[in-house]
Amino acid sequence: MSYDNNNVFAKILRGELPCIRVYEDEQTLAFMDIMPQSEGHTLVVPKEAAATLLDISPAMLAATIQVTQRVAKAVKQVTGAPGLLIAQFNGAEAGQTVPHLHFHIIPRRGGESLRHHASETADMAQLQALAEKIKAALI
Repeated sequence: MSYDNNNVFAKILRGELPCIRVYEDEQTLAFMDIMPQSEGHTLVVPKEAAATLLDISPAMLAATIQVTQRVAKAVKQVTGAPGLLIAQFNGAEAGQTVPHLHFHIIPRRGGESLRHHASETADMAQLQALAEKIKAALI
C-alpha cells in the first residue's frame, strides 16, 4: 500500500476536513472515529506521512504509541469499559482502509458486539461531548 497524500487522515491533518479532536501535539493527533465500532472508539495518527507501520520512522512510531497508550487510559476511564481493543492494520489485505498509519482504540464490554467497521455515522453532538470528557481525563 503506497501513501496517498489525499487520504482522509492527511486531509484532516492539513485542516481540509473536520474532526472531533481529543489530543494533539507536534507529532500526533487523536480524534473520535465518526463511525465507531463501540462508544468511545478513538483514532490516533502520526503527523508523518506513512502508509503502514513498516513505513514510519522509529521516533515517530514511538511518539505515536505513547500517545495511543495515554489516550487509551483516558478512553477506558471515561467509558468504564473493562477492556480495550487496540488495533492497527497494514495493507488492504489486512483490513486497512485508509493509507495512513493509525491506531484504533476500541472500548470492549462483555456481551457487546462490535458494530461493523465504517457502517454507521454517530451523532456528532454525542461524539463531541464524549471527546470533552476524554480530554478532561487525559493524564
